[in-house]
Amino acid sequence: MVNLKELTKTYNKGSLTAVDKVSFEVSKGELFGLIGPDGAGKTSIFRMLTTLLLPDGGSATVDGFDIVKDYKQIRNTVGYMPGRFSLYQDLTVEENLKFFATVFNTTIEENYHLIKDIYIQIEPFKTRRAGKLSGGMKQKLALCCALVHKPTVLFLDEPTTGVDAVSRKEFWEMLKKLKEQGITILVSTPYMDEATLCDRIALIQSGKILSIDTPEQIIGSYKGNLYAIKSNKIYQLLKDVHQYAETLSCYAFGEYLHIQFKNNNTENETLLINYLKQKDHRNLTLKQTIPTIEDCFIKLMTS
Repeated sequence: MVNLKELTKTYNKGSLTAVDKVSFEVSKGELFGLIGPDGAGKTSIFRMLTTLLLPDGGSATVDGFDIVKDYKQIRNTVGYMPGRFSLYQDLTVEENLKFFATVFNTTIEENYHLIKDIYIQIEPFKTRRAGKLSGGMKQKLALCCALVHKPTVLFLDEPTTGVDAVSRKEFWEMLKKLKEQGITILVSTPYMDEATLCDRIALIQSGKILSIDTPEQIIGSYKGNLYAIKSNKIYQLLKDVHQYAETLSCYAFGEYLHIQFKNNNTENETLLINYLKQKDHRNLTLKQTIPTIEDCFIKLMTS
């Protein structure tokens, strides 16, 4: 459905590589996540796949169409929701939806089954101008506009950034329902917890793919034991653990620090606790913990 082969994009006359020979495939009906921080290259990839940017190298197809040669066909068959709200803020909810339906020579009624579950949540505000909607409502309206022409592939660029937790949860529930209708969905996000909601994910940093697999397989491939530790002096704890000779990596993770040792010596826990007590740390808690996608991402970045 979507196929990238060494896709490359540079800026500033080639001095900045935003997308560095990225290759992956997305199957029909799959919910695929592109996971990475700001500046990782996610938006550049999406803009090339939706024919808004020309690649500097490599190739890609969407629904069998080449992103350079067949840009007109791609624009008629895909739905794209950019990271920044880009609808007409002076138009009402209903006017925006009718406008985008008209652009694609269709009507709201023709594909209403696709947007019904989403639209009923914003229908009470259909006469309100789009610019006056809340963040969550804006995202739902933007998704309706991206779906109104019944796309075969839906590109969502950081759709939940800046949205409250309840709206984020609702948004992902909507994506599951769309997937059940056979729409192929590519979504980008900087939120590592959203990775587990995808069928497969690609972890990306500095324009390069670090890993592609199911969230379960990526977590399962984490090598070594991971520990969570905290004390009464968390900032000093981070400094002291970094200075400990057997520490391989250590970083903040919520109220704990996550730490991995250079080897799996069974005495590591006892030795570290003794070391930290000598540094005057109190209320020490050290326990083995299960890695998350974020832990896997950090390990891949630093390995």
